[in-house]
Amino acid sequence: MEKFFRNPVLKTRITSSSVKLQEMFIGYLLAPLCAMIANSIFSAYLTRYYADVLGLTDSQFGVFSMLLPIISAIVVVAGNLFVGQLIDNTRTPAGKARPYLLLSAPVMAVAIILLFMTPGGDNPQAENYMMKMVWIAVSFNLFYSIGYPCYYTAHSSMVALSTRNGNQRGLLATLSNASMIAAAGVGASILVPVLLQPFMFVTGEDGTIDRVASYANWRILGIAMAVLTAFGIILEYYFTRERITEEAIELGVKEEKLPMKTHVKACTSEKYWWMVILFILFFQMGQLVKNTSMSFYARWMFDSVLASSSPENTSGALMSTLGLIGGLPSAVGMVIAWPLASKLGKKKAIVLGLIFSLAGGLVAFINVHSFGIVCAGVVLKAIGIIPAQYVMVAVLSDVLDHLEAKHGFRSDGFTMSIYGATMVGLAVLSMGIVNIFLSAMGYDATVTRQAASTETGMVIAYLCMDMIGFALSIVLLWRMDVEKYTDEDRQKVLERQKAAVLAEGGTWIEPEERARLEQEEADRKAEEERIAELKARCKEKGLNFEEENRKYLEKQEKRKNSLIGKLLG
Repeated sequence: MEKFFRNPVLKTRITSSSVKLQEMFIGYLLAPLCAMIANSIFSAYLTRYYADVLGLTDSQFGVFSMLLPIISAIVVVAGNLFVGQLIDNTRTPAGKARPYLLLSAPVMAVAIILLFMTPGGDNPQAENYMMKMVWIAVSFNLFYSIGYPCYYTAHSSMVALSTRNGNQRGLLATLSNASMIAAAGVGASILVPVLLQPFMFVTGEDGTIDRVASYANWRILGIAMAVLTAFGIILEYYFTRERITEEAIELGVKEEKLPMKTHVKACTSEKYWWMVILFILFFQMGQLVKNTSMSFYARWMFDSVLASSSPENTSGALMSTLGLIGGLPSAVGMVIAWPLASKLGKKKAIVLGLIFSLAGGLVAFINVHSFGIVCAGVVLKAIGIIPAQYVMVAVLSDVLDHLEAKHGFRSDGFTMSIYGATMVGLAVLSMGIVNIFLSAMGYDATVTRQAASTETGMVIAYLCMDMIGFALSIVLLWRMDVEKYTDEDRQKVLERQKAAVLAEGGTWIEPEERARLEQEEADRKAEEERIAELKARCKEKGLNFEEENRKYLEKQEKRKNSLIGKLLG
């Protein structure tokens, strides 16, 4: 693998020794947004696709619809742990995590296409139920147990591996989370319900789902999502950089390949590690169950939808509105989250926000059938979770630095495999939880109104589960104070690196000076390449090199003095 990633074609396009705007907005915002929007759509609609298009909740499939996500969650965890171990033991010129970004692209694309190519999906009367179940199980796990863990574990590792600069890391964590929130909020909860829901769930003249037409449309959508996902992953690979991994390689520090049990022991013996992992577990569980059940709630809980002649269009519009008003605080939060965390401290900002969400969420229970009142509760909860959404990865990065300072090695791969297993596993498990609520409480996609017991299940899934997660998260984070060790941890790591370099007979250069020299070398190489390319172009087109070079330098000087140039540094 190391030889493969020495190919110049696979070299990162990020040459700066510090994080700049290009890396932030392409590598950590735009690219992950494209890569994760398919998964966000699946979180919101895959359960409905299986139930309403493939008929997975029909009696012929028995308990398959409930068992598939639950059993698959176990395989998802195993997949994430395996990828995490690979990352911890990988050292290439591309880094330790970035290679797995690139490797995940074709797997993800193929898996997405197969999800919507189920044999007999275009014929609801076909009785090949066993074939359907096998295909669904294989394609489901190819995506959730292999493709997505490979991508998401690597993606999740990038903030911690990108830089040791706390402010830059905080900005990257904010943007990384913003991409996920935008994919789930703007993509799956706002645009898709309005633009695509009637396309995904075609309603027949009798008001029920036309399964044949809907299945055909999902196949088209699947191909489009596969292309967009692969494009986003490749873009993220080329516009990110692992400076911390490169740091060890450049210093000539030999990193021993450690068995997983060593990483497990180091992590599980640290109280801060448990605090942040369990916080992620409980917080994300509530959010994912809420997102998975949102389309059901919008379709069956509001009277205006049930009385509509076009329920899918109406419910899509209401779901989009819920997504929009719930997403607006998140959009504003991208700007205020990090300044707020810097002023109050990461832990305090998260805890105070969750207390606000817990109180605000109670508003929705005044009338669970009133769209306006439910919206008010959704907005109040969305305001409170802003710090948790954007600062969470930065807190986890602080814990990883603390572990490195204590033990002398980093456990990014193992920790991010647990983080990825939690996030991906919960996405799968949330589908099973919603299926259990629906099946146990009598959900029937062919009726015009659900039974009271089914409505109760939807209320629990959409309005209650995230609030339970808030309460548990507040308890867990109450004594999280890893931030106080930041400076001390950084000093310990530097002392250990210095000792290792000197022991190998090398010359120690302070990090700031090393970064300056690296940037000068990158600038020198870039200038040499520019001049060579310009000379070649001038020779080909009969232009005067001196004149063309002067024009370029004048343009660069104007750009440097402009507002955009100052922002880009």
